[in-house]
Amino acid sequence: MSNSPLKTNHPAIVFDFGGVIFDWNPYYLFRNFFDGDDRAVGLFLEEIRFSEWNFQLDIGYPFKQMVDEVSCKFPQYASQIRAFDERWIETMGGAIEPTVSVLMELHELGRPLFALSNWSREKFSLVKQQYDFLDCFKQIVISGEEKVGKPDERIFMAFLDRTGLMAEQCLFIDDSPANIRVAGKLGFDTILFRDAAQMKDEMIRRDLL
Repeated sequence: MSNSPLKTNHPAIVFDFGGVIFDWNPYYLFRNFFDGDDRAVGLFLEEIRFSEWNFQLDIGYPFKQMVDEVSCKFPQYASQIRAFDERWIETMGGAIEPTVSVLMELHELGRPLFALSNWSREKFSLVKQQYDFLDCFKQIVISGEEKVGKPDERIFMAFLDRTGLMAEQCLFIDDSPANIRVAGKLGFDTILFRDAAQMKDEMIRRDLL
């Protein structure tokens, strides 16, 4: 404990990004190719096995190489697949302002803030300079740098190693039940995020706000 980076008795509050702090959704981009038809977008994403290869991008696979490989498998969708690289920023709906508001309250109170997120290093570099509130985090750990992603236990261990924290010192907030289950198993206190109001209530219950 004497080597802990915490200067307070309050836990380190560890935020996920996508779905908690940032509104990210591939539909925002791909609706442009399917006349706004969400059902058609869903079928397209399922056909090209988007979730599988997008996770590989999150853990460090190069975008250009992935685009080339997937385009070869689905040449009829080559332009849409290329757009996911070239127009990736259109998948961003921006910051989730109610969550950011809670984040800023925590920061003003001096709560130690960290982030642990599945995110491509290539694409995180496009947004990290655009949002000043990211400066509130003492450390940001992303899967694209660690080459492993949630819910794999190894990224949680990498987070603890990088920050010098122990799991029992951390409150982890994520919108994924699978990620929450693994974090809880490792000893993190957890909040399964549904919305900012629910999260804030959980913070108040823990005397963090």
